[in-house]
Amino acid sequence: MTIRRRLLSAAALCPLALLLGANGPAPEEAPPTGSPVAASSPAPSAGSLPPATTPGVAPAPVDGASATAPESSPPPSDGVVPPGTEQAAPAVVTLEPGMVPPSPVPSRLKAPPMAKLQSMPRGLDLLARAKLQGERLVVKEKDGPEQVLTVDPVLQASLTKILRDYEVPYGAAVVLEPSTGRVLALAEHSAAQPELRGLPYRAVFPAASIFKIVTGSALLEAGVTPSMEECFHGGKRRLTERNLEDTERDGACYSLALAMGKSANVIFAKLTQKHLTADALRRMAARFRFNREIAFPVPMDVSLASVPEEGFDLANTGAGFGDIYLSPLHGALMASVAANDGRWVDPVLVEPPRGSPLLPAEGERVLEPAAAQALTDMLEETVTHGTARAVFRERAFRVDNAVGKTGTLADRSPFRDYSWFVGFAPRDNPRVAVAALIVNDPKWRIRGTWLGREALRLGLQRVPAPLEVTAPAATAGTP
Repeated sequence: MTIRRRLLSAAALCPLALLLGANGPAPEEAPPTGSPVAASSPAPSAGSLPPATTPGVAPAPVDGASATAPESSPPPSDGVVPPGTEQAAPAVVTLEPGMVPPSPVPSRLKAPPMAKLQSMPRGLDLLARAKLQGERLVVKEKDGPEQVLTVDPVLQASLTKILRDYEVPYGAAVVLEPSTGRVLALAEHSAAQPELRGLPYRAVFPAASIFKIVTGSALLEAGVTPSMEECFHGGKRRLTERNLEDTERDGACYSLALAMGKSANVIFAKLTQKHLTADALRRMAARFRFNREIAFPVPMDVSLASVPEEGFDLANTGAGFGDIYLSPLHGALMASVAANDGRWVDPVLVEPPRGSPLLPAEGERVLEPAAAQALTDMLEETVTHGTARAVFRERAFRVDNAVGKTGTLADRSPFRDYSWFVGFAPRDNPRVAVAALIVNDPKWRIRGTWLGREALRLGLQRVPAPLEVTAPAATAGTP
């Protein structure tokens, strides 16, 4: 039987490292200009740093590793154990995958990982080496088989053109088919570093309020319903411990669903403090594949998440202000969990051999179907009444029945404005899931929510709805 033990301290869990660097997350309410909320610090690329250790303390075990509990007392000095005093065998604790970060997680307040962002070598990037062959992108390896990519060349070109036309300093847009994991677009562009490649796979960006998807899922599992209300005062831009106290100053109340839609930091912080333990939040983050490798033909950074043990720091992390980093491809996969009734489906970039169709994967369960439905209801609030409402109601560019989550955060020096959107559409029969990220200077032209809407709109045009089979009119009313 596997024995699960509560991790003893945040210090034992904090060490994790980002593949190729990583950024800390910050919540949704950060302003695009002016006095920005401090950003998360970067995570170094996996393999670039040795495991963090404390003098005299053994390194914490990583995913799947086992730890041996210390014996209660040493054996007699002569090595002979008296009869009746035999010691029990050391207990073995097996940690769930993702409960411990695989490498150190940088502080988001001190060293934003964007400063160490480097380009992916061309040899590792299949899409960079693909050539258009008819209507498909094909990679021809020397002395190897051809690989037909799942990427739609038209959709890829359309999203890349948007990023280039708007001269975004750094931007990426990912579109995939949630039921199968087939990746339909991995668009990217950097006006600041035109030679840069690999942005969709890099977890150097603060997850910000996208992490509220994890917190909201953990709250649902803890028994909080979408309609449950929490009252509050302040905490719109940044949080203090006083904001988490229930007082007579609490003049407004939001349900959990509306708090998701409006990305209300103080509500998520208060609910985290009241209903979640560090282990509960860590476990849900691990289910959403934080601190875990994601299988993909192109190397992906591990999205790192450091969850403090308790108190205000834990509440702050639940609101999206923690040391948490996310890649755009991972963001689209997070949205796909709700689209797939709570199951995780790995991403697919290479089509199967001709004659062997790509069947929908069963996928590991992240959420029970009822919880996944409740999460979808909450994410719909973002588009109907929350932070993305105006963008999704723009005339001639509407996307009906979309759901999603926005996220924003800003680094102070140098100033960087991170803006996210992840989501899927249509909500009841999802055909595409997306993630969009823009990193802007103080002056900007488009942000992540606008790009995410366009990714959904253009993606739905390329993945038409399945044909409905209807009976001929002449047979109406006949058995």
